[in-house]
Amino acid sequence: MDRIDASTLDLKERVVSINRVAKTVKGGRNMRFSTVVVVGDGNGHVGAGMGKAAEIPEAIRKGIEDAKKHLIKVPIVNTTIPHQIQGEFGAGCVLMMPASEGTGVIAGGPVRSILELAGIRDIRTKSLGSNNPRNMINATMNGLASLKTVEDVARLRGRSVEEILN
Repeated sequence: MDRIDASTLDLKERVVSINRVAKTVKGGRNMRFSTVVVVGDGNGHVGAGMGKAAEIPEAIRKGIEDAKKHLIKVPIVNTTIPHQIQGEFGAGCVLMMPASEGTGVIAGGPVRSILELAGIRDIRTKSLGSNNPRNMINATMNGLASLKTVEDVARLRGRSVEEILN
């Protein structure tokens, strides 16, 4: 898959979670901050990244950099996704279903931020399994990366779009 150049896109970023983590060493505990950040242009490009540093702003900056490195193109049909898909990562599992126009984004916290930044306006989702933000984000990204349009399937099978739909 081709890498998407983040510098050509007008990306918006959103911090999904900030977590304080500690490492116990000989002199006591080392405190750091771990962040999960989502970036997207609202037009089919979205990415998620993690950052960890001693200070929150630095962790967020690292998360944004990581998210820009992991951008994916999401196929959008009208205002929703082309078909139902289930994304999985670790114990996190997110079921995403297309919805008719006017439904809105029916999704919980971390999943909602990815879908809104991807530019999907009508979708229904259900989180199955873990509610850990990292697992939910990665499961959503996995599902969105697995989506295929009718044109993609037709090209893979060497058929026309009409033959696939009938």
